[in-house]
Parts: sequence; structure tokens; C-alpha cells
Amino acid sequence: MSKSYHVYICASRRNGTLYVGMTNDICRRAWEHREGLVPGFTKKYSVKMLVHYEEFNDVGFAIHRETRLKKWKRQWKIDLIQAHNPEWRDLYETLNA
Repeated sequence: MSKSYHVYICASRRNGTLYVGMTNDICRRAWEHREGLVPGFTKKYSVKMLVHYEEFNDVGFAIHRETRLKKWKRQWKIDLIQAHNPEWRDLYETLNA
């Protein structure tokens, strides 16, 4: 079984504060954000909803994508979320834990 990596965007609410991250365990990481267990930015601004994620089999590609997304303009990130999750649903519920 090959390892997978996820680049993800969390939000405080629809059109709210956004956070871009990368992980090798999307279920665990999304849960940590939801529960406020991640100290720092996401906890301070209540960034708890998983609104977008992408899967990669190569850690280098995942790191590159995360770096690129972090540099994107806010509107581009919002457009990306809107294209795949127009309701801004919390996608944590769709993950297979």
C-alpha cells in the first residue's frame, strides 16, 4: 500500500479565515483542527472546517502544491473551494476514518 499525502484548506466559516496545510493523515489532522488541538493560528481564529483537500502519492508533489496554494491570492483559494464545494460543507464528515 502506497502512502498518501493531502493538501487541505480549512475555514472558520463560509468566506471566513482560511488555512492551507499538508498532512499524511487527513482524518487525524482534520479532527485535530475541529477539536482545537492544534495550537497557533487555526486555534486562535477557530479555523475548524475542512472545506477542500487534494490527495497525492508523492510527498514532493504535495509539498509543492501546498507551497503554491499558500502563495495564492485569497480570491483564488475561495474560487477553488467554490468550484469543488459550493456549499462550503465540512468535508470531515465525508472522510473514511
